[in-house]
Amino acid sequence: MLKRLIVPLAALLLSSCSLLGEDADPALWVVKDEDTTIYLFGTIHVLKPGMNWFDEGIREAFDASDEVVLEIARPDPNAIAALTAQLGTRGGPPFAPEVDAAARDLGMPEGAIDKQEPWLAAITLNQLAVTKAGYCNAQGVEAALSDAAEDAGKPVKALESARGQLMLFDGLPGAAQSAMLDATVKALPGTKARLDRFVAAWAKGDAESVGAEMNRTAQAAPEVAEALITRRNARFADWVAARMDQPGTVFFAVGAGHLAGRGSVQDLLGEKGLTVERVVY
Repeated sequence: MLKRLIVPLAALLLSSCSLLGEDADPALWVVKDEDTTIYLFGTIHVLKPGMNWFDEGIREAFDASDEVVLEIARPDPNAIAALTAQLGTRGGPPFAPEVDAAARDLGMPEGAIDKQEPWLAAITLNQLAVTKAGYCNAQGVEAALSDAAEDAGKPVKALESARGQLMLFDGLPGAAQSAMLDATVKALPGTKARLDRFVAAWAKGDAESVGAEMNRTAQAAPEVAEALITRRNARFADWVAARMDQPGTVFFAVGAGHLAGRGSVQDLLGEKGLTVERVVY
């Protein structure tokens, strides 16, 4: 589940997957006034190739937009690798044996995981498990949106930087990082089943199930959820509310977890007096 909270590490571990064919109709919302329209779209950072989501209502909203707003700009894998090495390398004692065992089961050399800070070790293990489950980072929604914006000549704005996102993890207290790593190791065997359910809900536009999963995760790791979801939801909602003062049409795409569950961006916009409607397509 932690993968749904993680954005920049998608550039670290690319893989190939067998081609599939599946139609998807993910949820889309809109907030608008007399001269401003902002579409709100929840993204998935990993998908299997062949899932057809970028059509119908999603494509129409994208094509109608003057600009695209994402969490971060298209990441440079080399820059991300340098950042993670800078922020996520440690020289402390080895982790518990089950951490190294999990890493070796996922193809890492013995002891390699011990060189990483707990937050990065958690992300690395989760990412390896996601890849093993058949999901490809290169097939994520953000990559497709970035490519389409470039082809159409649409400007792309970033809400955050890669460094800023990594600092969210690096800034977690040691106990929270250790709890994150421990929870990740325990959850590894169920990665494929959970991810399959989450992606299936997203593909059906079932925001209620997406929200239920996000709420479950928040309850299991409240300190992590506060840093990665709650505070960022507030910043995203502030951005949308401020952008409503300028005319134009915007395609605003952030992780699906930010647009689902209690305290979602939509909820916060409602508290600001803005009406958010589900787009039917």
